[in-house]
Amino acid sequence: MTRRAFTGRRTVLLASATLLATGVLAAPAAARQAPSPPDPGKAAARALGAVAARGAELRGGDGQAFKVVRVLMDRDGASHTRMTRTYDGLPVLGGDVVVHQSASGGWRGSSGTLAAAPADSTPEVSAKAAEKKAAAKRRKAQGPPALVVEARTADHRPRLAWRVQTTGKRADGTPSRILTSVDAATGEVLLSEETIRTEAGDGKSLYTGTVPLETTKSGSVYQLKDPTRGNTYTGDAGGQTDLCILVWCVRRAPATIFTDADNHWGGGTTADRATVAVDAQFGTNMTWDFYKTVFGRTGIGGDGKGSFNRVHYGDRYANAFWDDSCFCMTYGDGDGTQLGPLTSLDVAAHEMSHGVTSATANLTYSGESGGLNEATSDIMAAAVEFYANNPADVGDYLVGEEVVLPGFGKPALRFMDRPSKDGSSPDSWSTGTKNLDVHYSSGVANHFFYLLSEGSGAKTVNGVSYDSPTSNGSTVAGIGRDAATKIWYRALTTYMTSSTDYKAARTATLNAARDLYGAGSPQYNAVAAAWSAVNVA
Repeated sequence: MTRRAFTGRRTVLLASATLLATGVLAAPAAARQAPSPPDPGKAAARALGAVAARGAELRGGDGQAFKVVRVLMDRDGASHTRMTRTYDGLPVLGGDVVVHQSASGGWRGSSGTLAAAPADSTPEVSAKAAEKKAAAKRRKAQGPPALVVEARTADHRPRLAWRVQTTGKRADGTPSRILTSVDAATGEVLLSEETIRTEAGDGKSLYTGTVPLETTKSGSVYQLKDPTRGNTYTGDAGGQTDLCILVWCVRRAPATIFTDADNHWGGGTTADRATVAVDAQFGTNMTWDFYKTVFGRTGIGGDGKGSFNRVHYGDRYANAFWDDSCFCMTYGDGDGTQLGPLTSLDVAAHEMSHGVTSATANLTYSGESGGLNEATSDIMAAAVEFYANNPADVGDYLVGEEVVLPGFGKPALRFMDRPSKDGSSPDSWSTGTKNLDVHYSSGVANHFFYLLSEGSGAKTVNGVSYDSPTSNGSTVAGIGRDAATKIWYRALTTYMTSSTDYKAARTATLNAARDLYGAGSPQYNAVAAAWSAVNVA
């Protein structure tokens, strides 16, 4: 199995709580004395000092406090310190910021979207009124509303708000947990965010041939549990579903770990319940290996912790979802007409990548930032598919092509070269993009990524024909998928924040291309051209 490694500057991710390096690269020995290793603790202290000194630039002010949550250090000692912000003790949602400094602590700028400093912490609308406003039909409010400062709206201006959590189910049975921010001055709903990330579709079981699996011996049987990848495992939900209240679940669908007597799993058809479990576990393995090999990221959270899978969720459940609260992926068996079991390689990579986004930029799952969240999962899913290099499921720029059945009417769920082929996604940005479902507003970034990777016009990759247009009639030359993926990952982990929109994503990816290849490089210029080609200026 071929495994591609990206080129360019490598980074080390450091956890905020301990500020301990999880994978610092050894520096080559100097002739007389080895250079000092990067010091994330010192970088964090310098960043906090810089915040105090540059209050106006960072929209700081009285009553505000900053907390370091993560430090990303480049090989040359430059640092990128991600912080959250509070005002009068209230969390400022959308007030997160990344401070960029040189190895010596010199200021290199910041990334953030907050438009002004918060200035109010006294509500005029009651918590009860806000709860009534947020609780839609067939949804229940769970827990008392909490005061926050909401700044993740389109104008990024901070407003005192009540944050109300409601629970319910979507039309297809997917568990739903929505956090709604209600303006504490006017009672207006400012933003609603679904906290259970979903992939809009299931898939026909992906049979990737005979694939290697690392398992665990337990007594006289083997468990479908991988000790080499954080003890990631796959279990059977037995057709059951979750019943959750607030952040606690009254009932969780089980994840009864699959076992086997001879360590040969599945039968290649859905007649054997373990077949889709093999697909889910293999997808998890390839996604884990991709992030570790290409980016040095061990596990979804970067902490070596394994997630787990639940297959056979619900009855004819035609979806899959990632849930931060259980750190798990869940897959239904499909409706049997339009969609089959949702355990294809790209769906698995898509869902796991939601976890990566949550652990880094934490893009709000609503509006343009929600589209970028979904697009990140599609982008990384495509990259994982190419990385796996499996002859039964070759890499492509289609989403969910393995899972659709004849009744679906299209060869895939989404199309990165021309998103509009799905009938709902836009090929380019407009003022209405923010109002679309996040699975459709993602089309703008998906199209950008395809253009950056492969360029515009007609092209055939791995036997699949593409023909990608541009909104401005330009001709875009691609820089290759590896470089494009590397730029997107650095932008996500280093420059994007919770309320990054498309305009800010352009800036973030340009910054990432500059870091990796230099300002004015062909890669930097291609990023600018690809965004212009999807009408993001």
